[in-house]
Amino acid sequence: MTILIFIIVLWYGGLFFQTFFLHRYAAHQTFTMSKLTERIVFILTWFFQGSNYLSAYGYGVMHRMHHAYADTEKDPHSPKYDLTVFSMMWRTKNIYSQINKEQIFVEPKFTKNVPQWKRFDAFASSWYSRVAWGVGYFTFFAYFATAWWQWLFFPVALFMAPIHGVIINWYGHIYGYVNFKSSDTSKNLFKFDFLMMGEGYHNNHHKHSSRANFGGVRWHELDVTYKIMQLLDLIGIIHLKPNTLVVKREV
Repeated sequence: MTILIFIIVLWYGGLFFQTFFLHRYAAHQTFTMSKLTERIVFILTWFFQGSNYLSAYGYGVMHRMHHAYADTEKDPHSPKYDLTVFSMMWRTKNIYSQINKEQIFVEPKFTKNVPQWKRFDAFASSWYSRVAWGVGYFTFFAYFATAWWQWLFFPVALFMAPIHGVIINWYGHIYGYVNFKSSDTSKNLFKFDFLMMGEGYHNNHHKHSSRANFGGVRWHELDVTYKIMQLLDLIGIIHLKPNTLVVKREV
């Protein structure tokens, strides 16, 4: 039971900071926050993503490129141009790394105002940090695992962020339903996105990428992350931009 709770905390903790900070803030800037709050969220992202830590700069820039070139040859991750999910994720990893290390030229429109904390990213993305988290996970499993099958969750803990990426960037462009006609293959994976905290409303997001609320198009599309953001806005931790109006579906 302890192992299952641990995995759930890692899953939803890491996922929240991915969608809240890396996606809706770094990539799309759907809200603002103070510089101090931003630094705190950087640290919390590292704490909850652990060995899976993703840089706000690398993720933000790559995701903007994904929207600009969705399902074309320039898309950093598209099932349309990769034969397998493994080849797609490997290409995604390489592009992310090159962007994060500033090894390739990126048009200024993709980097404008994307948050970057180079020193912290260098530490949080280092092999020292990733291996230390891995050792910590292993120690936790060794102490609390009470059956052999619980060790099957150990790779999930180590590769949580890539698993999240596979669900949205691969399956979210293959399976599901659409509310909006689009030039790309984005789909809404779930009628109620209990698994991905709103990220599963991928078709909605591709149609209205500047909206903080990924759901709200149909009555059953509840975006849990957006509800948390509304609370954070209410108490003054963040400030949502006025782009959260409900829109009507087209198809």
